[in-house]
Amino acid sequence: MKAENTRMPRPSWDEYFMDIAALVARRSTCLRRQVGAVLVGDRRVLATGYNGAPKGLRHCLELGCLREQQQIPSGERHELCRGLHAEQNAIIQAALYGVSVKDALLYCTNHPCVICAKMIVNAGIVEVIIRDPYRDALAEAILQEAGIGVRTI
Repeated sequence: MKAENTRMPRPSWDEYFMDIAALVARRSTCLRRQVGAVLVGDRRVLATGYNGAPKGLRHCLELGCLREQQQIPSGERHELCRGLHAEQNAIIQAALYGVSVKDALLYCTNHPCVICAKMIVNAGIVEVIIRDPYRDALAEAILQEAGIGVRTI
């Protein structure tokens, strides 16, 4: 008699890498939004990143949120923040360890902002796969003009 298969369905590659991005986001120290990013090449994880303060600096979890204190709306004045974005940290981690991200895919729990979009273009990333939208019309326009596909899963 054949045993019944009770295994959970095997996730697609997109689901697999997005699940990893969601797990990475749990390391975030941002008080407003936890974001995770995974750079993937040839179905292999190249680098990961989450949003938070630069290495060795105190996090917003300890100091409070500067943007919240100054009542800065989401999506505005990105420079007034102690933290780096998840996409930035993933690209920086790859560079720090000499890992090329040319032609890579970026899985991110949220749509990139305009600053991250420009970094994605210059890093040679070819596609961005997101879970949650984040309305930034300029970021969307930059990625589209650069020919970088964005899709939501």
